[in-house]
Amino acid sequence: MSKKPSVELKLPILKDMELVATQTAEIVAKHMDLSEEKTGEISMALIEACINAFEHSESKSEVYIDFLIEEDQLTIKVIDKGKGFDQSNVKIPKIESKLNSDERKRGWGIMLIKELMDSVDFESDHTGTTLTMIKKKEATNE
Repeated sequence: MSKKPSVELKLPILKDMELVATQTAEIVAKHMDLSEEKTGEISMALIEACINAFEHSESKSEVYIDFLIEEDQLTIKVIDKGKGFDQSNVKIPKIESKLNSDERKRGWGIMLIKELMDSVDFESDHTGTTLTMIKKKEATNE
């Protein structure tokens, strides 16, 4: 049984480092012959995931990103060694309250990631968070 190809990144928590992740994702997607649309969705989801890890994990070290290339799908894991979070406490903001206020237009990251990817799973505790995102090569009828 042959080992599935993978790419592993270790990103310091610095401004614009999420762009390294998206450039890598674009190269991997091209290798897999994914459509431009799917490639764009992966990049947008990955930007959100990286920004969440950088801003909310309170990690003092790096963020790790693993790309697992399979025949029918791309699996991306974004791993931080931060404080973790309880997904049930994450509230999706009401758009009406954000539109007509000076309140920061933030808070849709997790919802956006779920919309852009075919599968999204979080594992989180006091030692950090692992976000697993899957983009299938072929469209699924769900």
